[in-house]
Amino acid sequence: MYAIFETGGKQYKVQEGDVVIVEKLGLAAGEKVTFDKVLAVSKDDKLSVGTPYVNNASVAASVVEEGKGKKVIVYKYKPKKGYHKKRGHRQPYTKIKIESINC
Repeated sequence: MYAIFETGGKQYKVQEGDVVIVEKLGLAAGEKVTFDKVLAVSKDDKLSVGTPYVNNASVAASVVEEGKGKKVIVYKYKPKKGYHKKRGHRQPYTKIKIESINC
């Protein structure tokens, strides 16, 4: 059994017990979260696809941790002009563990 759900502008295919890194949710470790924007659910080799979401379907998960990803370096320069700009960015994330898929 698996489900495809949407959060943070991205889509994730998950099964029960999976640990997934999603965009920051702003929740503390141990809190529960429910995703109701479920695009598709596969159960017993039967696929239910929503238009755009599956009715009465949800994915329940618990927050494992929140953190920041690896640093991404943004470097800009213009040749022969002496223009250099170096910036760094660390994208925040939330790591969740999928507990159940309800449909």
